[in-house]
Amino acid sequence: MSDKPAKEYRDATPEAEFDRHADGYSEAIDQELNSYGADHEFFTRHKARLIERLLATRGLDSAQMDLLDVGCGVGKIHAHLGPRFRSVFGVDISATSIAEASASFPEHSYAVYDGDRLPVADASADLCIAICVFHHVPPLQWESLAVEMLRALRPDGFALVIEHNPYNPVTRRIVNSCPMDKNAILLTRRQTAQLFEPHATDVISRSILSVPPLNGFCMSVDSLFGCLPLGAQYYCLAKAPTSTKPNAHG
Repeated sequence: MSDKPAKEYRDATPEAEFDRHADGYSEAIDQELNSYGADHEFFTRHKARLIERLLATRGLDSAQMDLLDVGCGVGKIHAHLGPRFRSVFGVDISATSIAEASASFPEHSYAVYDGDRLPVADASADLCIAICVFHHVPPLQWESLAVEMLRALRPDGFALVIEHNPYNPVTRRIVNSCPMDKNAILLTRRQTAQLFEPHATDVISRSILSVPPLNGFCMSVDSLFGCLPLGAQYYCLAKAPTSTKPNAHG
């Protein structure tokens, strides 16, 4: 890949770090967002609406879909997505976060993830999401995680990654100030797409949050800027192969 990581990876124990912040997950993020007139819940709602729109534009009915959430944390977005999907299964490397998610959303299923192989069977989900997860993963494991997401999908299912845009100065400032992101390495939109392109079909990536998603009109305007590297974040959507399994070696 031609793009270099935003900063060098530093050895850490991410499980312990996320366990430590699990109880104050939203509060830790809100401390950085409040000065910009927003909070974590605001962006969580936006991501839920974005997922609904991406599915709707492809004629997909989420009520007939099984959702796998990789790096689900305490499951905040499940308050919005849970009622819309046939089932929700969340995994995370933080046992403390998984315990909190299970207590908050007993109607869904959760499991601790070892950071290597997702604890799901092949072709068991229709949509696999990873929201602001990859930047916490060591770079040498980025592609294997992408392949694992695709392995979990049924033929023609979708993998969706939402990540921070390293070219946005406000995003960089927030990430650099947040204790949970102290070891983060931000991926560019192109880097993320390149992780999936050898193993998937119809890989697309677009910037989001170029303008605040206050309503449907603003979201429509925001989508017009999707091809430009202006947004605070971006998404990458990849379609699983119809029949062949993804190959981790290209």
